[in-house]
Amino acid sequence: MKVHRDIQSLPQFSNAVVTIGTFDGVHLGHQQILRQLKEEALRINGETVIITFHPHPRKIVGAQKPSVHLLNTPEEKIRLLEQHNIDHVVIVPFTAAFANQSAADYVNEFLIRYFHPHTLIIGYDHRFGKGREGDFHLLEKFSKEKSFLLIEIPQHVTNESAISSTRIRESLLQGNVEEANQLLGYPYFIRGEVVTGNKLGRTIGYPTANLSLHPEKLVPSNGVYAVRVTLEKKATTSGEERNDSANRYFSGMMNIGIRPTVDGTKRVVEVNIFDFDEDIYGDVLQVELIGYLRNEQKFAGLDKLKAQLAQDRVSALDRLRFEV
Repeated sequence: MKVHRDIQSLPQFSNAVVTIGTFDGVHLGHQQILRQLKEEALRINGETVIITFHPHPRKIVGAQKPSVHLLNTPEEKIRLLEQHNIDHVVIVPFTAAFANQSAADYVNEFLIRYFHPHTLIIGYDHRFGKGREGDFHLLEKFSKEKSFLLIEIPQHVTNESAISSTRIRESLLQGNVEEANQLLGYPYFIRGEVVTGNKLGRTIGYPTANLSLHPEKLVPSNGVYAVRVTLEKKATTSGEERNDSANRYFSGMMNIGIRPTVDGTKRVVEVNIFDFDEDIYGDVLQVELIGYLRNEQKFAGLDKLKAQLAQDRVSALDRLRFEV
């Protein structure tokens, strides 16, 4: 998969089959669109092209710009799309100027000028241009004038399971990670660099890796989770390609919260990796949330906390053994 970040330097696509969207989460609803995209490209011997945006449009035109937290960082979204064998992903800078162009200019000066689509696939409710004035009917008019095929994904397909990024975000914020995972079609994950914490866990037999996360990443509700952990191999040079086969995989449990037993005030994300004792500061962990175990709570001292952590470990291993 080729990733393009400069629309001025795009290649000449061959029979481009194009779709447009934020694709936050790359969830099961998105995956239906990706399947149709690939089927159409195969039918005409074309290339699949996804147009997506950064930052998220709601950060530019939304009513509550600062509160936007995403299911995927841009890097995570690229990794997920790569798994679906897409040919090209074009990341378009979403600016106020881009948002304020007319719907006609959006089609002529953006879609046609840079992508020359053979086929354009959009959802039934796709809107674009200043004030969201552009819709399927306007695209239908341009498709006849500019000779591209327009395919609309009907409402009953995209809403078949009421899947939306918003619903998934709400599930995660309520601690319902199981529902979120069902809607995503894969376990929700967070990725972050291991940073120095207060090292209290080590003194009670449960050392944790504290994670520094992308500021836009949605962090689920406070509590303890059963998790699968991937320790990613660090590249030795900036140009080294990712080699997933060199990664290592573990079971563990994760706490999200302020650690009230030790009078914590700062929210942290910390992972206890089972049967593991290595120095991994500066390494990157990808943590898949498999199951929610319990709420965060304050215990009457470290001995009570240690006893609960022992129970949490048993619960996490029990939950994880059902996962492939």
